Amino acid sequence: MSYLKTAILLAGLTGLFMGVGYLIGGSGGALIALLIAAATNLFAYWNSDRMVLSMYGAHEVDQRTAPDLYHLVAELAGRAGLPMPRVFIMDEAQPNAFATGRNPENAAVAVTTGLMQQLSREELAGVIAHELAHIRNHDTLLMTITATIAGAISMLAQFGMFFGGNRDNNHGPGIIGSIAMMILAPLGAMLVQMAISRTREYAADDLGARICGQPMWLASALGKIANAAHRVPNNEAERNPATAHMFIINPLSGHGMDNLFTTHPSTENRIAALQQLAAQMGAMPANRGTIPRRGPWGRPSASRGPWG
Repeated sequence: MSYLKTAILLAGLTGLFMGVGYLIGGSGGALIALLIAAATNLFAYWNSDRMVLSMYGAHEVDQRTAPDLYHLVAELAGRAGLPMPRVFIMDEAQPNAFATGRNPENAAVAVTTGLMQQLSREELAGVIAHELAHIRNHDTLLMTITATIAGAISMLAQFGMFFGGNRDNNHGPGIIGSIAMMILAPLGAMLVQMAISRTREYAADDLGARICGQPMWLASALGKIANAAHRVPNNEAERNPATAHMFIINPLSGHGMDNLFTTHPSTENRIAALQQLAAQMGAMPANRGTIPRRGPWGRPSASRGPWG
């Protein structure tokens, strides 16, 4: 059902894009707009992962520089039937993580130093499994496409203020229609983009819990990350809010409601869904399971941290 809903939303986003192009320049304008969007998507397809990793100052690690993290990602990738993704660490106090890449063969998982310091190994396993689920579901490419189309709609709507007018029938939207289009089209695109993001988060929670085998590990992690994210600002994310949908928990301040204007479902709803899944699977409580321990991740934490 989540895939069908995603397909419907993506089709709606594409239809909105084509509609804006048609209002501006008729069928010819729609075709030109489509070609521009295709070129933009092609660029994003090849470069979006490098751009976002660079934006957040992420540095790549391996089994020599971060052996515990690397081995955990490798173990979970094996369970998920995925190639080993590249592993990155962001020097950021807010606990959070995201995955990127155009396909499973060219994927990357990035975690913050705050995440490694504040979560137990089991909770970190739940987070990484969630990100691997995004890779396995090809969500990283999907969200790049939706963000690009949404951006193109905003660009076209602003062009409509200056170049409005249907070339086929000489009846353009007019000044009032152009203003309405400039406001409503980007808003509609944003709502559809957010709806797609929320749909994919639920799907990644479910698959990620199955990959690590313990839904409550992820549920516990989500609770900790959400609490910390509201207290610890992510300045880079605040400067680039268009990337907020990539993170496992919304990194921006002031987003706690599961409504049309959030990029993520409410954490309470996600945890409730994971609790239901745990009951179905007969899973053990959080912080118990079969992920082997390999030693500390980094600096000590005041609470129960990465050592367990």
